[in-house]
Amino acid sequence: MTDHSRYDSPLCSRYASKAMQELFGDDNRFQTWRKLWIALAKAEHELGLAITPAQIAEMEANLTNIDWDMAAKEEKKRRHDVMAHVHTFGHLCPTAAPIIHLGATSCYVTDNTDLIQMRDGLDLLALSLAKAIDRLAKFADQYRALPTLGFTHFQAAQLTTVGKRACLWLQDLTMDLENIQRVRRDLRFRGVKGTTGTQASFLTLFHGDHEKVEELDRKVTKAFGFSRAFLVTGQTYTRKQDSEVLSVLASLGASVHKIGTDLRLLASLKEVEEPFEKDQIGSSAMAYKRNPMRSERMCSLGRHLTTLVQDAYQTHAVQWMERTLDDSAVRRIAIPEAFLSADAVIRILQNVTEGLVVYPNVIRRRIDSELPFMATENLIMAMVEAGGDRQEVHEEIRVLSHEAAAEVKQHGRDNDLIERVKRTAFFAPIHSKLASLLDPSTFTGRAPEQVDRFLAEEVRPLLAPYADRLAGDSQLSV
Repeated sequence: MTDHSRYDSPLCSRYASKAMQELFGDDNRFQTWRKLWIALAKAEHELGLAITPAQIAEMEANLTNIDWDMAAKEEKKRRHDVMAHVHTFGHLCPTAAPIIHLGATSCYVTDNTDLIQMRDGLDLLALSLAKAIDRLAKFADQYRALPTLGFTHFQAAQLTTVGKRACLWLQDLTMDLENIQRVRRDLRFRGVKGTTGTQASFLTLFHGDHEKVEELDRKVTKAFGFSRAFLVTGQTYTRKQDSEVLSVLASLGASVHKIGTDLRLLASLKEVEEPFEKDQIGSSAMAYKRNPMRSERMCSLGRHLTTLVQDAYQTHAVQWMERTLDDSAVRRIAIPEAFLSADAVIRILQNVTEGLVVYPNVIRRRIDSELPFMATENLIMAMVEAGGDRQEVHEEIRVLSHEAAAEVKQHGRDNDLIERVKRTAFFAPIHSKLASLLDPSTFTGRAPEQVDRFLAEEVRPLLAPYADRLAGDSQLSV
């Protein structure tokens, strides 16, 4: 069998980072199982069980020495992945074999490893997202005051600025980063709980000493960097914790999808484009095209990411009593895929925000086509200030506006409302003021000031903990 003869997830071959792939890779997973067995043995030794330093040293010496062929044969034989690796590890550690997994149930290694991976995955995502936020914040600052046509219902609306629109994207992303940080802080270890969560096996090992059982739980929890563990579990920790983690990632997927959609619309308007490389081909047939493929990919993967939380919700809902094994297969897929998908969409987002191209002349042309209609109220107020009658002015501007609208809609010509105003003697009192009355920057309200305040008060403080780790461009595989 060659490397190209079997299915390989595109999340690995095309989209996700090496770091995230390695985190959920078999090497890290099964080495973490062994670290958990070692930590359990150390804690049991420290609390007085007949486990020797030599046995612990033997396990530590073979931490990374995994006989994959033996593990595969054992699992096929025993139909039990944990026991397959217990036997494989024990074969390498004959002295320690009798005490490996002492008092534990399978979920001691599987659940706790999942939690370690999710915690470390959240740390990777937080840093990656901070980088993307940093790039987008710089873009927002650069274009804080550049007027652009706003859109509601994707119809022309009052002006905003390019930087202010970017802050709408940023606001979603800052909420996502805060959610990642929160769920990371709230993450609890399963700890050392036994077969149905009662710790009965450990109470037996320690001859009824409840304090030693609790200290064992505390020691192992602390060894893996968790500040707290669940006080009550069934055989598994509650799968509600999975749904909380994946819901945060799904929300991130929705945010990135929205940003990608906006960029695709702006690319169609030719106002803003994602990076387009020198030799990049937009279409195999239409050579002139510059398709927004990165933004489309963000949307595609973001959409997939938002669906994975349903696996977590459904799994949590059907966990009978202390546990049922129908959670196992789906969690092997949904949890890694959620983290790989989140990693991928953030990488693409960072890559896009590092190379956004803005076309001010196109933006200004679109403003010029719509601003005359939006400025009619300003023209009315200026005429009244110059001594005109508001109702008469309103009627004059209404007639000219309808004539100009007919030129645009019926004849496909440019909006000539301002030229009509200039040719109409009635508006002579404001002819000299038309340039200032039509200055786009006077229609953007406090957009530039809102950008400044938002970046200063919300974005930069949020990025401060990552300040020394924000360097490095995002390079995509394809």
